[in-house]
Amino acid sequence: MSMVTLTINGETVEASPGTTILEAARSAGIYIPTLCHHPDLPPARGSGAAKIIYQGTKKTEDASNHEPGQGCGLCLVEVEGEAEPVGSCAAEVRQGISVITESGRIKAKRQENLIPILARHPHACLTCAQQEGCSRSQCSLNVPENERCCTLLGHCELQRVAGYIGISSRTPKWVPTTLAVIDDEPLFARDYNLCIGCTRCVRACRDLRGIEAIGFVRDADGLVQVGSLAPTLEESGCKYCTACVEVCPTGALMDKAVRPGRKSEDLVPCRGACPAHIDVPGYLRLIAAGKRDEANAVIRERVPFPGILGRACVRPCEEKCRRAEVNEAIAICALKRYAADGDQGLWKKGTRIEENTGKKVAVIGSGPSGLTAAFYLRKKGHAVTVFEGQRKAGGMMRYGIPRYCLPEELLDREIKDIFALGVEFRPNQVLGKDFTLERLRAAGYDAVFLGVGAQRSRRIPLEGADSSGVWWGVDFLARVAGGEKIRLKERVIVIGGGRVAMDVALTSLRCGAGEVTMVCVESGEEMQAHGWEIQGALAEGVRLVPSWGPHRVLRDNGRVTGMEIIHCVSAFDDQGAFNPEFDDVKKTIEGDEVILAVGQAPDLSFLGKGSPIATKDGLILVKEATLETGMRGVYAGGDVAAPAGTIIHAVAAGRKAAASIDKALGGTGDIDEKLFERGAPSPYLGRDEGFAGWRRGVVPELDPGLRHRGFEEVSLGYGDEEAKREAKRCFQCDLRLLMGRNPGPPEKRLAFREESAGEVPEAEGVLRIYDADRHVLAIKGTADLRKEFRKALKDYTRAAWLDYHEDKLYSKKESELIQKYLREHGKMPGEGAEEEDLF
Repeated sequence: MSMVTLTINGETVEASPGTTILEAARSAGIYIPTLCHHPDLPPARGSGAAKIIYQGTKKTEDASNHEPGQGCGLCLVEVEGEAEPVGSCAAEVRQGISVITESGRIKAKRQENLIPILARHPHACLTCAQQEGCSRSQCSLNVPENERCCTLLGHCELQRVAGYIGISSRTPKWVPTTLAVIDDEPLFARDYNLCIGCTRCVRACRDLRGIEAIGFVRDADGLVQVGSLAPTLEESGCKYCTACVEVCPTGALMDKAVRPGRKSEDLVPCRGACPAHIDVPGYLRLIAAGKRDEANAVIRERVPFPGILGRACVRPCEEKCRRAEVNEAIAICALKRYAADGDQGLWKKGTRIEENTGKKVAVIGSGPSGLTAAFYLRKKGHAVTVFEGQRKAGGMMRYGIPRYCLPEELLDREIKDIFALGVEFRPNQVLGKDFTLERLRAAGYDAVFLGVGAQRSRRIPLEGADSSGVWWGVDFLARVAGGEKIRLKERVIVIGGGRVAMDVALTSLRCGAGEVTMVCVESGEEMQAHGWEIQGALAEGVRLVPSWGPHRVLRDNGRVTGMEIIHCVSAFDDQGAFNPEFDDVKKTIEGDEVILAVGQAPDLSFLGKGSPIATKDGLILVKEATLETGMRGVYAGGDVAAPAGTIIHAVAAGRKAAASIDKALGGTGDIDEKLFERGAPSPYLGRDEGFAGWRRGVVPELDPGLRHRGFEEVSLGYGDEEAKREAKRCFQCDLRLLMGRNPGPPEKRLAFREESAGEVPEAEGVLRIYDADRHVLAIKGTADLRKEFRKALKDYTRAAWLDYHEDKLYSKKESELIQKYLREHGKMPGEGAEEEDLF
């Protein structure tokens, strides 16, 4: 396709046919102001009006016979041969035309067109002499409260555009309005008093997303009014994608829980909450599209155990799911299982093992952290040997999680995929007994990862705990998982309120117990087990006794007869630490056996006296950034280095250790991989009636009456249609991160070098000095800007940019700019930087 050549401000620009002048200018880095235009949206001019809109309970009908949108009129430019300025957002490039984006006539016309926009929006903030350093807490008493600055001050697109164009002296004072302010619906707030009628939100909802939950009309005064198409967002068909918020140039639409500098984390909290940062929206989108194997490949880009995690993960992603603010969180974990169970091997086609490095790594422990580290280190080309004290690999995944939750066939299959990469496995090798860290070094291992987990039951002093008929939780689960045929007596008392205690209780029922009572010091709301685990236990007949603790095991001639328990008045102290307090109230529970499941701990007996590997509170101390211990080349992660956690936390630790070890051995430390090539997702969502009310799909389960006959898996998983339906409930929050934005007005920053001195005036004012990433290093008021700049050239070796503000009251200006910086960043410029950057 032949290109169109034109000139803009004397600069030769090439553009494709059909490109607008605005788009061509932006491609050449030439700024043209606009408010109605957005790079992801069709033009405002010609956009269709609705019949009726709602602003809360206020209903407004269109009074213009559906007159189409007109646009803001701020993007005007002069085109040679045209008598009047033209709108650059609609005018297409033509061969040989000459365009001027700035002139006295254009400026005057833009200011004229800005007048009606500002007339309907509070704009004291745009004309206030104190706006740059304003804390928004000390507004002059003559400024009405409803016209004071909103939280977007300093980050408002309208403010930047108006500042660039200039505000005409003919702009009337804003007349306060009493339109709806809606803050009681999910995810974002609406303040119609701040709307300027640009209709960007309407076009984002209707044209970009295909939902059409909002629209615009012209009221009796000819003003554009925007609102939902029904009294509530839910009734309007909103899908809560918040694209409307993203494109709003004012504070009319505002996120409720998106922090400055944390946009990605807060908009896609499911991905941020996952310790392994799995692309949750990405694989849910694929499941919704019927691409099950592709979804599995996306999950496997971050973890080697999708099927295991799909059954045994604690679901931190679901706790943060934004869907829950509307009704119920997406069943992310169950959908992960669905994807994994449909594995057809697509992910293996993208798997690559780098060329052998000649380096050897020993991984001690074959639990989730150890196997994860081994998996990624082998992919980086290192020779990896896994040492395991048990006869089979898996760690607590095999010996701590019951088979009714995690089938052994699945465990074997996913572990086999790791060993198939060429990872050597040495079972029945106990660290400190069959080998030592020193012997590994002598054998030529270049690095060691300790992933030995927490496979011991945590013991508590308790009268009668040494009696026959008293078990310890982790030991009990391990013996059952190891194949021992344990037959319990009729009445079993389980002490503990966490996940292990839940597993012990339900395993007891499968080992012959007819009645299981669970006693825990926490209240029902404080129990460490998750809600779905508690409900599962109740469904199987477990009796819960919360807010009581063990006092002593009752015995008769050496036989357990029950437990005396004591009332717990509080399980946690004021700092949230586990610190139970009891009163004097006691009672007795009858029982034939007791299982104490009050925690687990690592076995660190392999660390001899004087070991350089330090410990604290029974855990190995490591460097947070690398997981390296006090012994050079030895790393640790998972439950041996952090309070007993979960599989997904252990996987994340294994990933971090693998990256650190690879880098230490001369690699890049980059273990990320792409197992399924995929382009940018479609921004189009489409309309689904009743979408907000779609309930979370119930995952089919084995009938409670059949569960105690053995260790058959309880959760049966979604079928195809159930999974697709559940995945379609996702808001696809990540799509917002892919949206473009209008460029801001050009910044007047200079390169931090001697050649810029001539552009800095010899006048009073304030210098701002930045590093290469545009972080402010210093703000300095001075009587001579150029002199201060030359001095700064010697003092700030990390500086890359500067700007300045001329101001005779430079001390006051300096204070304003520092206050602005503090408001935005919560610290002084240069805090946390090298000493040379402080002032």
